[in-house]
Amino acid sequence: MNHNNLNPFLRAAATPLLALGMVFWPLFAGAATVEVAGVQLEDRITVNGSPLQLNGAGVRYKAVFKVYTAGLYLGQKATTTEQVLAAPGPRRMTITMLRDIDSAELGKLFSRGMEDNMERSAFSKLIPGVIRMSQVFTDHKKLLAGETFVLDWVPGTGTVLTVKGKVEGEPFKEPEFFNALMRIWLGPKPADWQLKDALLGKKK
Repeated sequence: MNHNNLNPFLRAAATPLLALGMVFWPLFAGAATVEVAGVQLEDRITVNGSPLQLNGAGVRYKAVFKVYTAGLYLGQKATTTEQVLAAPGPRRMTITMLRDIDSAELGKLFSRGMEDNMERSAFSKLIPGVIRMSQVFTDHKKLLAGETFVLDWVPGTGTVLTVKGKVEGEPFKEPEFFNALMRIWLGPKPADWQLKDALLGKKK
């Protein structure tokens, strides 16, 4: 539509709106980023062709030490664990290390976190996948500050684990495996309560 073809009244009303559009367009034209403990997280990403938004992000602390930054991406906003676990379509959790850590130990902590937040019978069905995931972390030996691993849920494919930019083996096919991982951070006994609230987008 040609702005000059508008009658004077409409043109006067449209001018400030067009100006606002020019001011705010850059916010929508490219992906904005959010900084958490020095880690830049994109506000919007695409996983398997589906657009996802950053639902929340925060820092995992152990005592007073920062261990890693975590970011949760979903197709639509979720403020409860139940909403995250029931969310349709792809989902992603990104973890960026803030300090060097023994990755085998991290794998053990994740296994324990899954077990602590599930019924024993449900966890037992996932043991083969848990063992394989732990072996992946053991093989890496160390995760250094600044290095990242990613957990993707892709419907019809499974849970894809990417460490330092490399996909590790075949996807974990069990539909419940990704939700079991999410419970590490979002379950009734989360790794860090403040991180749980941050991932669910709850403001302090």
